[in-house]
Amino acid sequence: MADLRANTGGIRSPNPFWLASAPPTNSGDQIKRAFDAGWGGAVWKTLGSPIQNVSSRFGALNFRGTRAVGFNNIELITDRPLEVNFREIVDVKKHYPDNAVIVSLMVETEEEWRDIIKRSIDAGADGLELNFGCPHGMCERGMGSAVGQEPKINERITSWAVGYSTVPVLVKLTPNVSDILPHGRAAQRGGAHGVSLINTIKSIIGVDIDRFVLEPRVAGLSTNGGYCGAAVKPIALHMVAQLARDHEFQLPISGIGGISNWRDAVEFLLLGSSSVQVCTEVMLRGYRVVEDMIEGLNTYMDEKGIANLDGLVGKAIPSYSEWGNLDLNYDTVAKINPSSCIGCQLCMVACMDGAHQCIHPNPDGTRVPFVDESECVGCNLCQIVCPVPGCITLEEVKDRLPPASWNDHVEHGAALREKKGVH
Repeated sequence: MADLRANTGGIRSPNPFWLASAPPTNSGDQIKRAFDAGWGGAVWKTLGSPIQNVSSRFGALNFRGTRAVGFNNIELITDRPLEVNFREIVDVKKHYPDNAVIVSLMVETEEEWRDIIKRSIDAGADGLELNFGCPHGMCERGMGSAVGQEPKINERITSWAVGYSTVPVLVKLTPNVSDILPHGRAAQRGGAHGVSLINTIKSIIGVDIDRFVLEPRVAGLSTNGGYCGAAVKPIALHMVAQLARDHEFQLPISGIGGISNWRDAVEFLLLGSSSVQVCTEVMLRGYRVVEDMIEGLNTYMDEKGIANLDGLVGKAIPSYSEWGNLDLNYDTVAKINPSSCIGCQLCMVACMDGAHQCIHPNPDGTRVPFVDESECVGCNLCQIVCPVPGCITLEEVKDRLPPASWNDHVEHGAALREKKGVH
């Protein structure tokens, strides 16, 4: 079995799977149940001056029958007294000393930061996470993403926290910026032991077209919220990788954003995360999703011959290059497996209307479409729309000579189609 023990900026846990700061980490009883299920760590729902939250507060984006591919919330920080939270932190650490308890914090003044940091550490926190990412409600009060979008403020408050803390400090970065690098570097200058990202993306999940009100509704009004769930994974992967490949940035990363299964977690680890945080998938399916994540990661690492997480973290970063460095001579074409093709023609429709018009009805009258390889540019749209896994593959071709001119290219394709009886 692979060694899944994780270390992010000095915060150690039995595996890299942490619960993100959110409703699933709102109480000690919840976190104890999560640890029983197998989670290696948990980031406590953000502590600060308790807030009265609204009702309703969640919204979802469902796409083609899927369940909540995107998720939105307008919930804020803890609505429970700080004294209750701290007592529960003590209790959790007493019963689960080997699991990581990281306390998320968000306050305003330096004095408030000093006080809440001391109380969190006295309660037994293994680490702190500074919430510089909340995109609604708190940012209007000068906290959350209002801090995360200003590198100088990020650096200043981080330096306060690090100065007052005796445990590792992570800075949770907001994705609501044009470039993540200045913000990660600001956290590093402030002395942070690591960063976590991404927090939720400022968004409107939808509109009730009968009531003419944004979702989720609070009486007759609503507001922008924070977008998360599977749909944000590509954005999160990009920002994590941007920091991991930056030579000036040298901090560990806890990756967050759309992690639904062990494969998603592996992608974050390969792009530089040393731990991963999960929220939405737990809200939709419960704490036990971690069982498959642990088993899947273990099996994957064993099959790859990777003994521990250090052999996995950042392994894909060398492949991340600039567009101008890509090999323009690398050439692929689509191949359709006739034995698995069901003749749905989705690839042909997509290619004709959305790509390069190289897939046509087969002149022999069979259900398997014909790929005009002289026209195929290997865009892989056909593979994306194909409902049969593995039916369409992109295969490398070597020494395929391009036509001398565009006219030759057109004539060549037309002649080939005429030869095969395709119109």
